[in-house]
Amino acid sequence: MPEQFIIKTSLGDITISLYDDTPLHRDNFIKLVGENYYDGIRFHRVIEGFMIQTGDPLSRHEEKRSLHGTGGPSNRTPAEIKHPNKKGTLAAARDNNPQKASSGSQFYINHADNSFLDGQYTVFGVVDSGMDVVEKIAAVKTDPNDNPIVPVTIESIVSAVKS
Repeated sequence: MPEQFIIKTSLGDITISLYDDTPLHRDNFIKLVGENYYDGIRFHRVIEGFMIQTGDPLSRHEEKRSLHGTGGPSNRTPAEIKHPNKKGTLAAARDNNPQKASSGSQFYINHADNSFLDGQYTVFGVVDSGMDVVEKIAAVKTDPNDNPIVPVTIESIVSAVKS
């Protein structure tokens, strides 16, 4: 049974499942969720018809707005490229590196079928419910750097498993 989580955002909840065949990305995400790493982090890059991106701890700070998208842990997660970038999938962001290793914390949700990204980024999960929330986030007004003018924040990410 895939791990399932609820991303509680300032615009509503998104329920996701993580793929079992990308264990390095799954386990890294679970570790960060367990540390409450994502709490208070913004969606810092939003491009309607493309994707919504989050996971940068610098995005908690408005005064660091020019740095949003550059932060995160120094570790990279080795590439596990197996799945296509279909609308509603989660993929790990990354900087430009020949190994295609992923960011230690940043990820995006595809807002469209982005097949031109296939083979470039590790897709490690899928939205089970809450695509209406993804649509709301994708539609917000952004600045010239695609950063929402009114912050859209992850309040918390919690396990969807009822205990």
